[in-house]
Amino acid sequence: MPENTIDKDELIRQLMADRDRLFRENSRLRTAQNIAPEGVQQVHNEQLAAKDTLINKKEALLQKKDVRIAQLEKQVDYLKRQLYGGKAERYINPDPQARQLELFEGVDLLPGEKEAAAKAEKEIRSEKEARAKRMEKAKKIAVRKSLPENLERKIEHIYPEGYNPEEWDLLDEKDSLYTEVLMKEPTKFYVLRTYRHKAIRKADHIIVTAGCPIKPIAKSYASSSLLADLMVDKYVDHIPFYRQHKQFERLGIKIPEPTILGWFQQVSDLLMPLHFRLWELMKKTNYLQCDETTLPVVRNDKHKTVKGYIWLVRDPMSGRQYFYWDKGSRSGEVVLKLFNGYQGALQTDGYERYELLDGKKGVILLSCWAHARRKFSDAIKNDKERAEKALEQIQLLYEVERQIKDQALSFEDTAKLRTRLAYPILVRFEKWLVAEHAKVIKGSPIEKAIMYTYKRFNKLSRYHLDGAYNIDNNGIENAVRPVAVGRKNYLFCQNDDTAESTAIIYSFMGCCKAAGVDFRKWMIYFLDHVHDYDEDYTMDIADLLPDKLKMKGLL
Repeated sequence: MPENTIDKDELIRQLMADRDRLFRENSRLRTAQNIAPEGVQQVHNEQLAAKDTLINKKEALLQKKDVRIAQLEKQVDYLKRQLYGGKAERYINPDPQARQLELFEGVDLLPGEKEAAAKAEKEIRSEKEARAKRMEKAKKIAVRKSLPENLERKIEHIYPEGYNPEEWDLLDEKDSLYTEVLMKEPTKFYVLRTYRHKAIRKADHIIVTAGCPIKPIAKSYASSSLLADLMVDKYVDHIPFYRQHKQFERLGIKIPEPTILGWFQQVSDLLMPLHFRLWELMKKTNYLQCDETTLPVVRNDKHKTVKGYIWLVRDPMSGRQYFYWDKGSRSGEVVLKLFNGYQGALQTDGYERYELLDGKKGVILLSCWAHARRKFSDAIKNDKERAEKALEQIQLLYEVERQIKDQALSFEDTAKLRTRLAYPILVRFEKWLVAEHAKVIKGSPIEKAIMYTYKRFNKLSRYHLDGAYNIDNNGIENAVRPVAVGRKNYLFCQNDDTAESTAIIYSFMGCCKAAGVDFRKWMIYFLDHVHDYDEDYTMDIADLLPDKLKMKGLL
């Protein structure tokens, strides 16, 4: 076996290298041991800070999602009510005796105010129960009504199978069994040709030619009945002109759409002086209601359809309606321009631009209780107890209005009844709003409902001062519905001129409805007589308003 030889120099180098490596390792461990507590703590703190930041971000995200979920749930609830629920806003308490007189216990009411409110509430509820019993007795079984007697009747006879007059005797010749069905024939066009004859008088040999009938639109073959039907079909039955064009084609007549649009514009031009006169008369009254709604219009400069606003002013006394278009604007400038010079009460919704009129001399602003009620109705899911308490009190105010309607009270007696029954409820309700606002969460639906009502409470309570005032703005909201239905069919107006013409047509359509006048008959009468006012300026074109023509027995 060979002997192993060891290189001493190599061994010494290896030992020195290992010693040097161990020394460096030992130095590194000692350095790490000296700085470890602070370094570890720093790393730990950084990790905690990062963790807290992450948690905060997640909490903010969750909070944002909760708000969004609440908004979507509110929208879903609203859509469910629209699809499946009753549309009436009237609040009906399932247990009206539960909190009848203890509802506002603990509110800082004066003894006299509390007693008056309790007494008024008791009387209101008593009258409500009596009215419910009267309505129950008045209910009758519904029966199918016969067809109107004024309709033309065509007769047909059906005999037994095999009947022969020579071989059979009729048993019911004077009292036969019969059934009636309602028939309808399609509309038809016809042409009225008018010959204008000329003749010579034998006495003086003067030749006289019959005058040309005055047409509503000069140099046009459109009659008053055709123009009236075009307006009725679009603005009463909501059939756009292009669809009417198709209907005409099916009946065998082709009228170009540009021609129909031109007729429409010319009819509105004829109506414009009466439209101005209508507003002059309405501004002289001392009580009006106002509302606005959207009406899309095409802007050629923007090459797209934009949302414009059409305004409606209603006279609750006469029912007259005035639609107004000012380039689709909803600004405060329109409010100031529209009601410039008006003196009287103006009832509106909660749109803040109407506040510009609040400080004007001679103008009294009234608010709408239906809008306040709607706020509390929307807040039921957020705070059911407080929302129901508010709705119960508002319902008491409306019960007073039903008494007024049932008893057909005069304006003077209406004001007295409101002062006796509604005013104590209003006093109690106002103090409840103040007391409860401090207890609710800021920004919540119930807080918004309370603040909305309290900020306008002086305007909401003014209706009890005059029997002519209405408790809400529902009359004008019903009057503006044809616009909402119409824009779903004709979609938009082609320009501002068309929108202004639309406002004019809607104005007189609403006036006819309020006066109980057929819009078609009125339009025909207007078109046949409007040129009577062209030369004689002593005549007042207001005589052509639907209610005035009805009073004269002309419609």
